[in-house]
Amino acid sequence: MNATQVMLVEQNLQKTLAPKLKFLQSRGASSSELTEIVSKVPKILGMKGGKSIRRYYDIVKEIIEADKSSKFEKLCHSLPQGSKQENKIRNILVLRELGVPQRLLFSLLISNHHVCCGKEKFEESLKKVVGMGFDPTIPKFVEALCIVYGLSEKRLEEHFNVYKRFGLTVSDIWQLFKKCPAFLGYSENRIFQTFDTLKKCGLCEDEVLLVFKKNPLCLRASEQQILNSLETFIGLGFSRDEYVMMVKCFPQCIGYSAEMVKKKTEFVVKKMNWPLKDMTLFPQVLGYSMEKRIVPRCNVVKALMSKGSLGSELPPMASVLACTDQAFLNRYVVKHDDKQLPVQYKEDTYKTNKPRGKGEKLSGNLPIYTHTQRQAYL
Repeated sequence: MNATQVMLVEQNLQKTLAPKLKFLQSRGASSSELTEIVSKVPKILGMKGGKSIRRYYDIVKEIIEADKSSKFEKLCHSLPQGSKQENKIRNILVLRELGVPQRLLFSLLISNHHVCCGKEKFEESLKKVVGMGFDPTIPKFVEALCIVYGLSEKRLEEHFNVYKRFGLTVSDIWQLFKKCPAFLGYSENRIFQTFDTLKKCGLCEDEVLLVFKKNPLCLRASEQQILNSLETFIGLGFSRDEYVMMVKCFPQCIGYSAEMVKKKTEFVVKKMNWPLKDMTLFPQVLGYSMEKRIVPRCNVVKALMSKGSLGSELPPMASVLACTDQAFLNRYVVKHDDKQLPVQYKEDTYKTNKPRGKGEKLSGNLPIYTHTQRQAYL
């Protein structure tokens, strides 16, 4: 259950939700239909006014039913011409024809964002976003549409001028927009604050620009978050210069919580005995999952080390953690005796490569084993 659904459940069911459900049922909605639509768009029950609920419920229902059909059905609605509701539904259907998936359409339909309420501006914004080559099936398409729609030509020019002052060309700016649409929505103050704070941490202007080009989302970090990040790394034994190296190589580390950074650093340094310098050279380890990658792989390496199968020296951190699942298995499992695998790693491997029905495809990067080979792991 997501946050929206929890919020709705916490409302007074008898006074708020029950009347809305009864209203929809009185219009012929079946229990199964209600369940499907409300589960897909729970916010629909948070809307006020019977007309609004009915109108948006109907459009959601029709989109769901049309998408179940083998052929595309043109959806038509009798709404006051030029009204916001008519514009929103018309624009939602235009996006649907482009291939925008249900989950993104419904979020726009129910949200208070004005991107779908206009006509000419919506058409102009959509034309720009489509012309830039955004894929309509992914969230970034809707994100770009919202940003372009919300920026006037004057504000867009002001944003471009700010980034130009840092040495970015118009081409650079549009490329970064395609990579991360949200960066054009940041205020001038936030942009200057982030650049200045990173320079306080020890990065020169060219290095800040390099970090920004690698990951424009670093602008999301506030001044305090960046300073707290520096303090966390220094507290773990990294020097300021090493912190700068890590940020330049892996800018995402700026936004990680102190708890998460400490947990992963202490594991690879104290439990695995990799030197702290290895993390400086390979900060991407901070972006890996402890449960799915770091711990299972390290358990395999520790088991092999205890048997002397890898010699006396611990393999480089990147050799163990950076490779694909298939490369790891080839390098540390297939090459050695399978019986040395920790039990949990065997089970996880089997689950990923469990036998499937005829004609079914295997997902992931793991190699395909025969059923007999998989049984040997267990």
